[in-house]
Amino acid sequence: MTKASISDTISDMEIKTAEFKKSIRGSDPIIYEPKRQVVFVGRSNVGKSSLMNCLLDRIDLVRSGKTPGKTQEINFFLVNNVFYFVDLPGYGFAKMSLERREQLAKMIQWFLLEDVYQRIVVLVLDMKVGPSEMDLEMLRILSESNNEVLVVLNKVDRLNQKERHEQIKKIVAKIPEGLEIILCSAKTREGREEILKRVVGAPVN
Repeated sequence: MTKASISDTISDMEIKTAEFKKSIRGSDPIIYEPKRQVVFVGRSNVGKSSLMNCLLDRIDLVRSGKTPGKTQEINFFLVNNVFYFVDLPGYGFAKMSLERREQLAKMIQWFLLEDVYQRIVVLVLDMKVGPSEMDLEMLRILSESNNEVLVVLNKVDRLNQKERHEQIKKIVAKIPEGLEIILCSAKTREGREEILKRVVGAPVN
């Protein structure tokens, strides 16, 4: 299976198994395994961990801390024994020291620019807030990589239909053209199947 075919989708995707494998802070053999990586990235407090649990149909496999910025490692979760969900540290947490924020930013950028077997990056945004300058910088970094990118607008349940329409127009005007956008809610599970069909291709041989 080639990188080009990562966008192939399947219907009725079923998450049969999901388990935490390991946390890393630097280079590790797990990064280069011949398995697809579905990588989740976003600012602190956008509901990234909750979204991953929703997609995996688990309650708390991906720990969602009460304190933003809790995740400071790259966490790998093996799904269906075939591919990885990868949870990157949330960026932009103001109460973290400047030195630590810079260390995490460098780690995230290094990881996203590494050449791996297959990868699709899911940039999670709070739909009501929209993209910040840090999110736009993340999209710039991703444009320098060979990664496919999917923008997921989380917490859509907090907006009515009119507000959704207005926010989508504002967000589309800010982000680069051609990016695929999916609306979702980790709380109500809206958009779950659409995201799974997009990020999970046919099994890797």
